[in-house]
Amino acid sequence: MRGFFLVMALAGATASAQSQYANKLAPFVASPARVMDRMLELANLKPGETLYDLGCGDGRILIAAVQKYKVKAVGVEISPKLVAKARASIQKAGIQNQARVIQGDVLETDPSGADVVYLYLSTKLNEQLRPRLESQLKPGARVVSHDYPVPGWKPAKVEETGGSQQHEIYLYEMPPNHQ
Repeated sequence: MRGFFLVMALAGATASAQSQYANKLAPFVASPARVMDRMLELANLKPGETLYDLGCGDGRILIAAVQKYKVKAVGVEISPKLVAKARASIQKAGIQNQARVIQGDVLETDPSGADVVYLYLSTKLNEQLRPRLESQLKPGARVVSHDYPVPGWKPAKVEETGGSQQHEIYLYEMPPNHQ
C-alpha cells in the first residue's frame, strides 16, 4: 500500500509541475549548429547590439553570438536546470560581462532592450509573444525564428536550410508587416 501512495504522490507532483508551466513551454531542443549560425547571419548582428534568446536552453546561442559578433546577449529560460547549465557555460567561456541568463517566463519578459530576438519556440507560443514583441521592440529590431512562423506577421525573408533535415528560418523586421 505504501508503494501505491508513493506512486500517487509522485504523479501528483509531476502533474503539479506540468500544470504550473502548461501552455507556456516549448521543449528544449538545441538548434543544429548550421541552423544557429545561419540564423545569426540572417539577423545581421552588429558589434555592440543586444541579442535576446527567448527560451535560451543551455546558452549556446548566447555564447556563439557574443564570440562571433561581439554583441551583448541576454537569455531567458524557465528551467532552473538549464539556467544553471547556461550560466556555467557562459562562465567557462569567460563572457559573463557580455552575456547573462534570466530565469523566467518568456511571456513575461521585457524584450525592449533587444536589437535581435532569437526564437525556437512553437507557433502557438510565438503567437502569444507577438503582442509583447510588437509593443516593446524598437523600429529596426529583428526577430529570427527557427522552424516556426509568427502568425500574423509577414517575414522579410524565409530561408530553407539544406542537409538531411530541412529547417526553415523566418526573419522579421520591426515594425512587422501584417498578413
